[in-house]
Amino acid sequence: MTLPPDLDKLSAAALQEVVIQLLGEVADLKRTNAELRAEIARLKGLKGPPTLKPSGMDTATELARPVSAGPRQRRGKVRPRVSIEDRVLPVAAPDGSRFKGYEPYLVQDLVLSVQAVRYRRERWQTPDGQTLTAPLPDGTQGHFGPNLRRFVLMQYHQGQSTLPRLVALLQSLGLAISKREAQRLLTEGQEGFVDEAREVLRAGLAHSSWVSADDTSARHRAKNGFCTQIGNDRFTWFGTRSAKSRLNFLDLLRAGHTDYVLNEAAFGYMRSRGLAGPVIARLIAAGVTHFADAAAWQAHLDRLGIAARSGAGLAVIQDPVTIATEGAQWGSIQAHGFLRDAVVLSDDAGQFTVGRHALCWVHAERLVHKLEAFTDWQWAAQARMRKLIWDFYADLKLYRLNPSQSRRLALRARFDRIFRRRTGFVTLDRLLARLHANKAELLRVLERPEIPLHTNGSENDIRCQVIHRKVSAGTRSEAGRDCRDAFLGLAKTCAKHAIAFWDYLGSRLNVAEQALIPYLPDLIRCRGQPV
Repeated sequence: MTLPPDLDKLSAAALQEVVIQLLGEVADLKRTNAELRAEIARLKGLKGPPTLKPSGMDTATELARPVSAGPRQRRGKVRPRVSIEDRVLPVAAPDGSRFKGYEPYLVQDLVLSVQAVRYRRERWQTPDGQTLTAPLPDGTQGHFGPNLRRFVLMQYHQGQSTLPRLVALLQSLGLAISKREAQRLLTEGQEGFVDEAREVLRAGLAHSSWVSADDTSARHRAKNGFCTQIGNDRFTWFGTRSAKSRLNFLDLLRAGHTDYVLNEAAFGYMRSRGLAGPVIARLIAAGVTHFADAAAWQAHLDRLGIAARSGAGLAVIQDPVTIATEGAQWGSIQAHGFLRDAVVLSDDAGQFTVGRHALCWVHAERLVHKLEAFTDWQWAAQARMRKLIWDFYADLKLYRLNPSQSRRLALRARFDRIFRRRTGFVTLDRLLARLHANKAELLRVLERPEIPLHTNGSENDIRCQVIHRKVSAGTRSEAGRDCRDAFLGLAKTCAKHAIAFWDYLGSRLNVAEQALIPYLPDLIRCRGQPV
């Protein structure tokens, strides 16, 4: 900022404006300095600063529950999910006593025991000279049975136990198992679970009216990466990659498919991103619409002469290769039947802005909540705007329960009145203008009342990845990374369908007398069908 030559000649009001402006610049510098310190602390492995507490808008605007006229309903007894064994406990009663029946008293206990079985497998030699050996029981992998495999997977993924502690626990129970053998139980022979997790994602993308997405940092092969969560109230899926660009997000939305498709959806995406008309015309004129993998797609771009704009000192505003590739990925997503007319709900992160996009209201209000004010009138303006936003958010919740055309029009007009206000607090006014520019995405709920108003579900789901990162650091192999993401996603999906993860693992590992758990993608497809 350039100061006037003589501050003594300024009036009190002008001096106050200068002070407020300087305080704002100091606050920005402090914020930048805090972010740099936090980054340095993260790279050094130090404890970072405390996070900003939530504003409480979602909790404060919860709809009032009707008060029942009857007595308060109690929680009730917690009943075990196993069969109950009856045992009679006798007591020595004195002579002349009368028997008055039994007093039930339920006791739950846990039995941990190690069983070692030496199978003597019959061997026969057939008339043609071949050797016939009796097969091992179902679920046996190596020298470990299905119940042990189930316990290891349960404790490591859902129990969030570290591998050394898990091995120490197993050895203390009497098992002869090493850390390497336990690692093999976690990563080897798990292709069926990884495939089911991928099918869960495909079923969710194909049969859901909305999905939410979020990401967090992750470590893989001693390098920083990002874990992306995709899900809704019916499924959860995780994918860890080295970047979190829009290209990466679109690749994850392809759910394992590697093809690139040029169709109307792809060209519509390119136009919405501002790709030059001659480039789109060149792609249409080529006639080829399907490419098996990234190499075939890149070869097609090279044949058409579409190259990335790069060079020393050249500022690239629009990369035609990136936009065309994003469009071809979006075309592949649509061609496989994913996200057709579905809404993608996220925070204001740019990589998630694809298709029909909706923004989280909690993240939007948080910008106003954490805004720094320096004078009484600035604090008053901030508090007044937060009150207006909270009231509007509460009415959006009511609208979701009973949507109507008249209320939709009234809420749109009210949104304009709130976010077009000018308070005189320059930073707040700029923030309100920014939020008003996102009107279509913030008010997506008016046309799609079934979508949530926030991404709390994604943040709750991805918390298990954060805990796993803190407890067990990162992964070393591709199989370890895929297994971690698959099992954590399957555990979350089981919880959303009221399925115990222990029962799910027992069903998939062919544990004796374990009830059959349905294929999770089939459950998602069934819940996605109209009643």
